[in-house]
Amino acid sequence: MKAKILHRAITGMMATALATTTLSLETFGPNNLFPHNRAVAQDVDEQTNIRVYEKASPAVVSINVGSATGSGSIISSDGLVLTNAHVISQGGRRNVTVTLSDGRRLPAEVLAFGERGLDLAILKIQGQNNLPTVPLAPVGSVKVGQRAYAIGNPFGRFQGTFTVGIVSRIDTSRGLIQTDAAINPGNSGGPLLNSQGQLIGVNTAIFTGARQGGNIGIGFAINVDRVQPFLTAVREGRAPRNASTPRTPSSNQPPKPISLNGQTIAGRLGPGSNVLRADNSFFDIYTFQGRAGERVVIEMASQEIDPFLILLSPSGRDLAQDDDGGSGQNARIVAVLPSTGTYTVIANSAERGQEGGYSLRASSNSGNRATTQQTVSGNSIARLEGILGPGASVLPSDGSLYRESAFQGSAGQSVTITLRSPDFDTYLVVIDPEGKIIAQNNDISPNDKNSSLQVKFQRTGTYRVIINAHDRGGRGRYLLTIE
Repeated sequence: MKAKILHRAITGMMATALATTTLSLETFGPNNLFPHNRAVAQDVDEQTNIRVYEKASPAVVSINVGSATGSGSIISSDGLVLTNAHVISQGGRRNVTVTLSDGRRLPAEVLAFGERGLDLAILKIQGQNNLPTVPLAPVGSVKVGQRAYAIGNPFGRFQGTFTVGIVSRIDTSRGLIQTDAAINPGNSGGPLLNSQGQLIGVNTAIFTGARQGGNIGIGFAINVDRVQPFLTAVREGRAPRNASTPRTPSSNQPPKPISLNGQTIAGRLGPGSNVLRADNSFFDIYTFQGRAGERVVIEMASQEIDPFLILLSPSGRDLAQDDDGGSGQNARIVAVLPSTGTYTVIANSAERGQEGGYSLRASSNSGNRATTQQTVSGNSIARLEGILGPGASVLPSDGSLYRESAFQGSAGQSVTITLRSPDFDTYLVVIDPEGKIIAQNNDISPNDKNSSLQVKFQRTGTYRVIINAHDRGGRGRYLLTIE
C-alpha cells in the first residue's frame, strides 16, 4: 500500500512543475497529488484547526495568582479547573482569579495538588453549574506523529492563543509528551489537545538553552495517563491540599563550551544546576561548533545518576535524544550534523531529583564526514549516519518518519544503495532528477528488515534517497551507504 501511495504522490508532483532537482520534503503523501487536491487537503486541515479551537477554547481559562500567570482547562460544568501546581505555588496561592474565555473574572479556590512533585493542581470556581468543558482523551491513546494543538495565555497577555504541531516524542518513564506546538511562559497549565478537541496533556514546560527562555520547538505536557489517576485521587479525597514544594528553576546558567577533540570533562548535577520544570530533573548546557556533514559522537557516563542526553541543532530544534544508548544506563548519541553552526548539548538525568557526578565526552570523526549532498563516481562509497526521530519529517499517508539525502549520479552508472538500522524496520525510496520514483524496497529478505536497491541511472543529475521507516512507530539510528 505504501508503495502505491508514494507512486501516486510522485506522479502528481511531476504534473506540478517538479522538473527541477529540488524536491520539497512536504510533497509526499496523498494530500499532494494535484493542485486542486492540495487546495482540498489544505481546506480540510484548516477546518480541523477551526473545529478544535471552537470546541475547546471556550473551556480554556487564564489564571492569575498574585503576579504569576498561567492557563487552565475547565473539566467539569460546576467549575473544576485543571492546571499546573507551579502556577499556583509561584503566586503563593492567594487571590486566585480565573478569567473565562468570555472575559468574566471569577475567584477560585485551590482544592488539591499532585503528589511527589507531579505538577498538577485543581481549582474550583464557586457558584457555577453550566460551564463549557474540555473532555479528556482515553488513557493510552496518544501516539507519536499525531497532530497536537495548544491553547493558552502566553506571557499572560495573549489569552486564547492557538498553536499547532505534532506529538514529537512520548516519555513513558516520566509521563511526558514532547511537542513542537509553540508553548511559551503563560501556557503552563493549559491543554494540549488532539484533533477531536480532547485533552491529551497539560502543558507544563519548555526546553531552552537560550537566556531569553523563548520557545524553540521543544515543549512538554503531562500525559493524560498521569492526569487521570490524579483526578481520581481528587474525587476520592486522597489528593493533598498542599503542594510538595517543587524546586524553583534557577536562572539559566551560561552554556559551557565543549570541544570535539575527545577530551573527557567532568560535571555534576544538583543544586545550582538548571532545573527542567517538566519533571524537576537537573541539567547542564554545553555548546560546540559543528560543520555540515560532520559525524559526532557524544557520550555521557555516570556511576551516580541515570544519564540522559539531548542534542539541539543551531536553530534550536531537537536533533537527537538518548537515555541508555551507551553501556549500562549511560547515554550515547551518534549524529551527522545537518548544518554549520553552534550546537547545544543538554546533559540531563533520566529521573527527577537525581544528584551526582558525570563525565561528558564529544568527538568528531572527520574521516567519515558525509554531507547531505553526496557525489557518487567510480567505485567510491558514500556513508551517511543519522537518527530518524524528533526533527524528521512525517509522511502524511501513514504517519511514518523520513529524512532525505541527495547525491549526484551519472548516466549509465550502477550503484547499490543500502539502508540499515538496528532500531527500526527500514523503507528505502530512490527518486530521479525529474522527481520520479525509480526504485523502492522494504525488506532485503523475509528475515532481514533492512533495505537494499541496485539502481542503474538513466541520466546525469541529482538523485534523492528517502530514508523512511516502514511504520509510524519506527525511529532510531540508521546507516545509508551508496557504492
